[in-house]
Amino acid sequence: MNQQYILESINEASRVIGKTWPLYSFVTSNPLSGYENLTFRDAANRAKALLNTRIFPEASLYRQAWAQGEIEEEEISSLLKENGLYQSTEFYLQQLESQKRTEGKNINHDLDRIMAKWLAAFMDEGLAEWEMPGKNKGFYKAWRKLAIYDGELGITDVNQIPKTSSEALVKVLSNHSKEEYVKIFTYHLAALPGWTGFINYRSESNSLWQQKYPICLEDYLGVRLWIAQLLKAETMPDHVSSPIDDSIEKLQYIWLKAWEKSWQNELVKTLKKESKATLPSEKTVGSPDAQFVFCIDTRSESIRRHVESKGNYETFGYAGFFGIAMDYENMDDGLTRKSCPPIVSSAYKVSENAQANKNEKKLEYERKNEIFRFGEYFLKRMKNMLPSAFGYVEGSGFFYGLLLLARTLTPGYFYRFKRKNSSSYETICEPKINSVNTQEIGDLEVSLNEKVAIVKSAFDLTGWNQFAPLALFVGHGSHSANNPFGSSLDCGACAASPGRHNARMLAKLANQAEVREALTNVHHLHIPKNTVFIGAEHNTTTDEIIIFDSEVPESHREQLLNVKRDLLRAQQTATQERLGTSIDSVASAHHKANNWGETRPEWGLAKNAGFIVGQRALTKNDNLDSRCFLHSYDWKMDRTGQALESIMQGPMVVTQWINNHYYFSTVDNDKFGGGTKITHNITGKFGVVQGNGGDLKMGLPLQSLCKSDHEMYHQPLRLSVLIQAPADRVNKILARNENLKTLLDNEWIYLLVMDPLRQNDIQCYKKNMEWVEMSGKGVAEEHYREKVDAQILDEILT
Repeated sequence: MNQQYILESINEASRVIGKTWPLYSFVTSNPLSGYENLTFRDAANRAKALLNTRIFPEASLYRQAWAQGEIEEEEISSLLKENGLYQSTEFYLQQLESQKRTEGKNINHDLDRIMAKWLAAFMDEGLAEWEMPGKNKGFYKAWRKLAIYDGELGITDVNQIPKTSSEALVKVLSNHSKEEYVKIFTYHLAALPGWTGFINYRSESNSLWQQKYPICLEDYLGVRLWIAQLLKAETMPDHVSSPIDDSIEKLQYIWLKAWEKSWQNELVKTLKKESKATLPSEKTVGSPDAQFVFCIDTRSESIRRHVESKGNYETFGYAGFFGIAMDYENMDDGLTRKSCPPIVSSAYKVSENAQANKNEKKLEYERKNEIFRFGEYFLKRMKNMLPSAFGYVEGSGFFYGLLLLARTLTPGYFYRFKRKNSSSYETICEPKINSVNTQEIGDLEVSLNEKVAIVKSAFDLTGWNQFAPLALFVGHGSHSANNPFGSSLDCGACAASPGRHNARMLAKLANQAEVREALTNVHHLHIPKNTVFIGAEHNTTTDEIIIFDSEVPESHREQLLNVKRDLLRAQQTATQERLGTSIDSVASAHHKANNWGETRPEWGLAKNAGFIVGQRALTKNDNLDSRCFLHSYDWKMDRTGQALESIMQGPMVVTQWINNHYYFSTVDNDKFGGGTKITHNITGKFGVVQGNGGDLKMGLPLQSLCKSDHEMYHQPLRLSVLIQAPADRVNKILARNENLKTLLDNEWIYLLVMDPLRQNDIQCYKKNMEWVEMSGKGVAEEHYREKVDAQILDEILT
């Protein structure tokens, strides 16, 4: 019974930690996701008490925002007065600046250091040449067997240590009441939130490493508390944390809300200016020459504008996994990785098959790849094996030196040379999709109904029912050198993998004759015979768009060539805008992509602050400075509201994760972020630490968020979601989904609705299904519109 209570207490205590994602699949998620059932302020204050961390932007960030006009005088003054504060804004800003953060002494430093040492040794994923013995028995048992060799512990006989972590916990806790268990566990889990977050990730994902070398929070606590007992370290936190100054915390929150409200006002002003373009009376004229479906990623906002300006092109925004809940088997390394949102269970596995009449080319590619991989392995062994290390380094040092010099002085040239001379299996292979629930092989594993549902969902969620001759699904990926956090710049919707594989898969499904026939006969959605769907990838570091066109019919080649020319022009202007230079901007982007001394190859999703769900006309003519996720949606086509509900349940939650990750990484980069790249050391191939040890870093590095140590680039604002749809439809969705309503009521995100039935007036969700008008319309006019809503709706649907 006591053992069961211990497990329940561990589960409750684990809410204090989030998940630390590995470098090779670095998903940006909310580090306080376990507290989303609390209000943002309550969760933040709890995290501050347990983790000794900042929870709101420091005063210098408010000062910068105030100086740059990002916080409106009217908004901050109004909020101050609402809270009974009547001094000048400058007075309260100086009051914030007068507060100094005090760093408390870590009385368990030695305990933390010893635990980090053992965790790094056990959880290593192939970086260490000599593996820790006994890992297959689990963390606790492996540690127990080797603990006698750790001179810091002073253990001489393995029998001094309980045989299981359960027994260890029972013995350590024997002098404590059950009511104290959660407090003790929370204290020790919060001591190393990066490492415990990674244990949390491995346990929940059940990765291959976890299956082979299991570790759990119970094992961690068993080892830690037993060592704490040996070192006479603090088991039960008997000190009282520094009291939170309510007045300062209140001021910080007021300034944050004023900053967020000011940004919302600018967004509303911009969208209201364009909203007439979306009124029912206006109709789209003409048919585009080509259509592009980009990821909703904030970096797509810029490239979409530049592509549209180069020709008669139409763009859409859709979650970058393109609606396929899949794992992808990479042909180059043979590894299978998740390629859909972490909150979605993978239903399919996609691998590569030779295109028609290209079996020999596929076999040749595989032979060359095998030789290349063996060469890499051989060189690594030569460098690392004791007998050969010194001789190999002496003999090859001159040639390595030349290569290092060339890569350092001419990284852009090396990038272009590599791109020109490298081969890609996408030119000889096509993706095939199978169910993950069977070992059988073949496309028959996925039924026609499933394929149709995947394709139809893409059209339904984006409001897409008119098709151009060329339709491109454009995933995205980032390319950088010597960047441990490279995967954080890939597609978040693909679990930090490139989106090209999902794009190619959807294009193949949409091109299949039986799928199109079913869409026409069953769902009355007609795709012209001359429409060809193509997969592509947007390189977010260089703004190049690579098109996988090996199977495009000859009849469309000339049209595609024109598109490629325009995309080169779009790359030119997009890089000029992003890099702030008009001279050799593409070459500069290539330099950043391959410069191994570049700490910031691109800004990623920094500055993200909004998520807009609506027609492209809302944003087409405006530069949103890559601050908004853009998801296409046509409320008139979505009569049941099912498409909007899917968007709110999926992409809206994922973007909130991303936004919260950037927020907390910015407000306290030491605790929630990755610290500076200058002193990073990779550990175990899965994470980084600062210097030679310590806690595993759980978030983004400083250089991904700030221009310098003291000048911000990313503004830490909570996400503002704006949806163009009837307010009543949104209310019904919230009423059906308590988890979404909880996020809003607890102020983790903001929700604004642009109601097309009320002349695109915008309302802001407050709490408990209450809304506040943001458009400045009078009450009388509001009541009048309510009377005619039903009539307008009937006319539009007719």
